[in-house]
Amino acid sequence: MTNKLAERLKQTTVLLADGATGTNLFAVGLETGDSPELWNTDHPDRITALHQSFVDAGSDIILTNSFGGTHYRLALHNAGHRVEELNRRAAEIAREVCDKTSRNVLVAGSIGPTGEILAPNGPVSIEQAAAAFRDQALALKAGGADILWIETISSAEEIEAAVTGVADVGLPIVYTVSIDTNGRTMMGLTAADTVRISTSLNTHITAVGTNCGVGASEVVAAVKNLLTARDSLGVEPALVAKANCGIPEYIDGEIVYNGTPELMAQYATMAANAGARIIGGCCGTSPVHVKAMREAIDQWTPAESPTLEQITNELGEVSQGARAQLSGDLTVAGGSASGRGTRTSRRRKKPPVDEA
Repeated sequence: MTNKLAERLKQTTVLLADGATGTNLFAVGLETGDSPELWNTDHPDRITALHQSFVDAGSDIILTNSFGGTHYRLALHNAGHRVEELNRRAAEIAREVCDKTSRNVLVAGSIGPTGEILAPNGPVSIEQAAAAFRDQALALKAGGADILWIETISSAEEIEAAVTGVADVGLPIVYTVSIDTNGRTMMGLTAADTVRISTSLNTHITAVGTNCGVGASEVVAAVKNLLTARDSLGVEPALVAKANCGIPEYIDGEIVYNGTPELMAQYATMAANAGARIIGGCCGTSPVHVKAMREAIDQWTPAESPTLEQITNELGEVSQGARAQLSGDLTVAGGSASGRGTRTSRRRKKPPVDEA
C-alpha cells in the first residue's frame, strides 16, 4: 500500500486541509436536521461546488461529505440501507474535483462518530460499531478516497472501534478528537490520552489530532499538549489541527461563527509553530477563511512554539483544564477549579442586571 499522505508529508512541512462542510451547505439550502450525505445524490452539484471552492482556496486535503455515513447515523434519515451508495458517491465527487486540478490534492474519507454510546457504557458493542465503520470505509475506498479520516470522536472505545473497523481496508488512517470540555473530550480524553491510544491499536496511524471544539485558542493549546505526549511516548504520527472558526453566536435567528479570516490566518501560523503538520478549519470555516490560512502558511517561517500568553492574546482564552495540562498536570482536579475557564473575552457580554 502506498501511503499518499505520508508521501505528501515528506514533501511539505505543513499541509492545508479544507474548512466546514455542514455550515457551508446551510448557506446553499441545507436545513437543520437534514442529512448532508443525502445531497451526494440529491444535489451533487452543490457538493462539487463546495469542494471546488476549497481547492481554489488552496487546500491540499479535501474531506468527503460523509461525516454521518455509518448506518447508525443514516438510519435517522431512513437511509441506513444506503451506506455503500452514499459514501461511494461522496468519495467520487471529491475525487472528480481533485483530479481536475494540477496540484496534488488528496481525498480524505470523512468518518464521524456513530452517535451511539458504546459498551461498556452503552448498548452498542465495539465489534458492532467496528463493522459499521468498516462498511463505510470500504465504500469510501471504492469511490477513490486516499485517506480514511476519523473525526470528532470523544471516547476511547469509539477510537478503538473505528480504527479496528478500517484497519484492513488498505488506506492510511487519521483520527481526531473534539476537545470541548475543559481541555478534554466530552467523554474525558485529554490530548495525552488521544496520543496514547494510538500506541495500543496494533495499527499504523499516520496522523492524530483535534478538530471542532470551542475555538482556535483551545486547539492550539491542544496541539502543544499532543506534541508533549507524542515526544514523551516516542511515537511519530503527524499532528492535526482543525479548529472551529471562532465561537458560535446566535444572531438574528442564526448561528454565526465570529472568527475572521485574520484570526484563522493567525491560528494557522500558531498551530504550525505548536507542531501541527496538517491544519484546517472546522465549523464556520469558509473558503475565504481557508484562503487566508493558505496565504499565512505560504508566508510562514518556523518559530518558537507559542506561549500560553501569546495564544490568549492573539486567539482568546484557554480553558483551565488545558492550562493545567500545559503545566504538566493531567488530573481531572487540575482543571476543575473553574470549569471551562474564563471565556468571557470571546463571547458577547450580557449587560449587567440591576439588582437594586
